[in-house]
Amino acid sequence: MKTKHTIASQTEWLAARKALLAEEKQLTRQMDALSAKRRALPWVKIDKDYTFEGPCGRIALADLFAGKSQLVIQHFMLGPDWEEGCKSCSYMADHTDAMLPHLAARDTTMLAVSRAPLAEIEAFKKRMGWRFGWVSSFGSEFNFDFHVSFTEEEVASGQVNYNFTQRAFGSTEAPGISVFHKDADGTIYHTYSVYGRGVELMMGTYRILDLTPKGRDEDSLEFTMAWVRYHDSYASGNDVAKCSCQQPAQEKTQEKEAVLA
Repeated sequence: MKTKHTIASQTEWLAARKALLAEEKQLTRQMDALSAKRRALPWVKIDKDYTFEGPCGRIALADLFAGKSQLVIQHFMLGPDWEEGCKSCSYMADHTDAMLPHLAARDTTMLAVSRAPLAEIEAFKKRMGWRFGWVSSFGSEFNFDFHVSFTEEEVASGQVNYNFTQRAFGSTEAPGISVFHKDADGTIYHTYSVYGRGVELMMGTYRILDLTPKGRDEDSLEFTMAWVRYHDSYASGNDVAKCSCQQPAQEKTQEKEAVLA
């Protein structure tokens, strides 16, 4: 099937590309300026003694920093008695492991926190094959204080505090990212949180799709991210990265024998 897209000469394409490049550079500078404003936000001192359940037992918020002064938490939607974690949160978490050593080199620890008991977290983490730290805030006010968990009554009322506004939300768990700083004396501050589409900053797959002709290709879907599956549930499985040079050795031998014959 022929493309319906505009077809141009190389000269015409280059002119259009340079025009877009000017806009891209402008956006980059705007993002740099916005990042500077983000870093300049005031901080809020953490006064509560939040504790979590980790593989080694009960730990404090200060312990989550793992020797670094900066902590990034993915508020992962996995509530008590859920059979599986949220698909979209899982899509986001699929990008985490490879970032960890680079973040650590910049004095930053990143991990996930969910309200499900640790046993449920560990089982799902094992299934997904993830290595990043993931602790349980079960029985703690942490998720509620950072506005990523809500009571059944709040959800039923249509008024929950999410993304810095009162709004309806269809679940008792919500996605988000929160950032903390710990001073040398151990004082901890909340420096930033982002919710809703703001969490896309962790989704590198979207950044790549945004470069392609089809883009995210979500306009005709029932809802945004309706296409997302757990990474072990796509029909293509792990074969997506294979190419002709990665055929099994037996197939290559058979090809060679056929040529020699």
